[in-house]
Amino acid sequence: MNRDYHVHSNYSDGTFLPWMVSAAAEAGLDAVGIADHCTVTDRDGPKRHRRAFGFALDITYERRRRAIREARERHDIAVYDAAEMDYHPADEGAIAEFLDGAGFDYALGSVHELDGTNVHTEPHFADQPEADLRGHVDTYFDRLVALAESELFEIAAHVDLVERNRHLRGFATEDHYRRAAEAFADSRTVPELNAGRALSEYGEVHPTPAFMEVLREAGVEFVFGTDSHRPGEIADRKEELEKFAVSHGVETTALGENGG
Repeated sequence: MNRDYHVHSNYSDGTFLPWMVSAAAEAGLDAVGIADHCTVTDRDGPKRHRRAFGFALDITYERRRRAIREARERHDIAVYDAAEMDYHPADEGAIAEFLDGAGFDYALGSVHELDGTNVHTEPHFADQPEADLRGHVDTYFDRLVALAESELFEIAAHVDLVERNRHLRGFATEDHYRRAAEAFADSRTVPELNAGRALSEYGEVHPTPAFMEVLREAGVEFVFGTDSHRPGEIADRKEELEKFAVSHGVETTALGENGG
């Protein structure tokens, strides 16, 4: 693993950008992608979430771009100018217009929202009937398929994010996986091997081995993304992804020299 396409900085919910680049270089990476969270939408709910958490990359990306150029000058490592975009089918037009004007090296697409809230918000799902929980997982994979079919993004992030939520975990089926695999096989969008919670209580790389095997059967390739938010996470997550790839016989691809 010599390229990490998914690292966050202080321009969303990560640590100071220069520290993240320094940690990536110290971990032996040849390239790191600064892919801060970005939400572009006209819908009220996501706009409130964006204000509450201070995500403003749609406004600050040019300022961050200057910081990335300075980091490139200080470190012997390629630093990609990227964004992790929240994806919802209703926002496709706004996302396409924004990405066309922003000119990032590449963009990741992520399905974070279910039932009007972030999938990580476990209390929201805690007391819902099983039928509703299964319905939310159906919706997640419907949106994941739509993300791949939209071809708005070079990378799809943590493609079974519902597994992180203990109330939604275990409801994904082989049918879900096959629908997503067919969509990715026909798309320019590449899923990532994501280590965002691999060393936490969840303890798994995304996608799970069962989903990954279905993707591989469909001829889908992968890229690496540690999804690190703090400098100390990069090296450990890099090592975990390398072990996972070796133990599961996974080969990864690379985006172009400028990211895209």
